[in-house]
Amino acid sequence: MSDFDLVVRGRIVDSQQTAEDGWLAVIDGRIAARGSGMPPAARDTLDERGHWILPGVIDGQVHSGSQANQEGLGWASRAAAAGGITVMVDMPYDDPEPVACAEQLTRKAREVEETCHVDVGLFATVNENHGVAAIPGLIEAGACAFKFSTFEAAPGRFPRIEEDLLAELFTLIAPSGLVCGVHNQMQELTRKNINRLIEAGDTGWDAFLRAHPPLVEDLATALIYEIGAQTGARAHPVHVSTSRGFELCEMYRKAGHKASIETCIQYLMLNHEEHTRRFGAKTKHYPPIRPKAETEKLWEHIAKGHCTFVSSDHVSWGLERKANPNVFRNSSGGPGLETLLPAFWTGAIGRGLAPSLVVQQLSHNPAKHFLLDDRKGDFALGQDADFVVLAQERYRYDPSSSLSAVTWSSFEGMEFTARVKATYCRGQSVFDQGKILNKPGYGRFLRPRPSTQSIY
Repeated sequence: MSDFDLVVRGRIVDSQQTAEDGWLAVIDGRIAARGSGMPPAARDTLDERGHWILPGVIDGQVHSGSQANQEGLGWASRAAAAGGITVMVDMPYDDPEPVACAEQLTRKAREVEETCHVDVGLFATVNENHGVAAIPGLIEAGACAFKFSTFEAAPGRFPRIEEDLLAELFTLIAPSGLVCGVHNQMQELTRKNINRLIEAGDTGWDAFLRAHPPLVEDLATALIYEIGAQTGARAHPVHVSTSRGFELCEMYRKAGHKASIETCIQYLMLNHEEHTRRFGAKTKHYPPIRPKAETEKLWEHIAKGHCTFVSSDHVSWGLERKANPNVFRNSSGGPGLETLLPAFWTGAIGRGLAPSLVVQQLSHNPAKHFLLDDRKGDFALGQDADFVVLAQERYRYDPSSSLSAVTWSSFEGMEFTARVKATYCRGQSVFDQGKILNKPGYGRFLRPRPSTQSIY
């Protein structure tokens, strides 16, 4: 009689090391034992020797509901599984109304457990309808983070939160230990720059970058950290594309403040000269895709351990939202769930960085950040058996077979050096060689653990 439900063999990578001939043993969906060499007996054995076995990816920035009746949590979770992602942390800016009260968050949690193929944590926010008074209820309902913005991206759905209200919100949230994530963009500077370019008829593919110079982003990043320092909250700009942003974070960290930082895979792997020139508004993100010299500086911060984690900022806009010759009239963002892991692996390993660094940035660190590390993010005994089988393979990415709601990508044609072969969530096979294997509703809504004084 076997001792375990499942044993998986392969090159086991955790946040500290790689076991070239390693194994993991699973009981009841959790890691029960691990080692190297000959594994113990099990009811089922998955022999993936020659392939990498990594903890399931945690994508800390997913926008599944930004466009009504288009993608949604369930559909996005299919693309997540295809990308080796076993936890999506979904943003609150759903269309037509953001998640800003306990009832809305509870309703969205039910949607997770009715439609999703992988596990999901949920952001919450504030709006005029429910106000600051709704924050305690959102914490009680299980929000694992809060998201605000210094810029109005969409009236009502994605509002600008002015500095005094931002400080009030940070103060209210700080005792919970939950992070205060903020979209970092100075509104007045942005609008002034855009208006000036439009008046000059300067609206082509390269105008978006010039409308958003580093100062627009860096001033907002500094503002977020200073409000965090004043209130004692965990301050977190959600998409940093400049080296100066990382310098600011290090400055606040060294002063003892609860500062964290995130960049997105597009700011590491795409650049203005090559990819924006080729794809135009498809690469329109906020912040903009920067010149190659700046992307290489970001990799230096990754290598030094300055980055908290890397995310996708996934949103599945239809191409009709990306086709206007006036770049300013197109939507910002693009699909990214299926490219996060293979792109980051390609960039990191290609620069001589260790496989364990990939685990730190895509699994271990985001689990800690969202207070999910009692269950997720690594291969510690007792944690959920979330893992991805990654095959070494050189190929050019083709989005035409994507499991997302759209089949385009600004990573189209990029050469990757690893392919997601299979994804397991809590010991169960979710995705294997192009096919979703589990039923909608397998995914669980994830509440954060109680906070401690030290997150990092």
